[in-house]
Amino acid sequence: MTTNCIKFNNDKIETATGTGSISTLTFDLDITVETITSDNPLAPTHRVLGRSPRGKLVECGGIWKKQNKETGADYFTLTVRDFSSTPTSALLQVKMTPPCRPSYPGVLRTPHK
Repeated sequence: MTTNCIKFNNDKIETATGTGSISTLTFDLDITVETITSDNPLAPTHRVLGRSPRGKLVECGGIWKKQNKETGADYFTLTVRDFSSTPTSALLQVKMTPPCRPSYPGVLRTPHK
């Protein structure tokens, strides 16, 4: 599986579930993405779950739908908390946008700089 990639089960990301992987220098996670239903407009659209060393699913982040203030285009951000190295959490924030989508549907990749 490609690193820093989420494969969603359909093209409507807001209601889709998915699986993928997120890797940094301090962690390498296989993740599961589940939708969240909330009336709060600031709530994430999805929770991101990773596996504990004993194999249990543990919430480790979220995905939020946002809108570009200049163009009005929708995009998603993913945040993963890393509690392994310091008492305060480190955040990995990735902006996921449809232009980063590869040719096959249902997959969003993090942009490479």
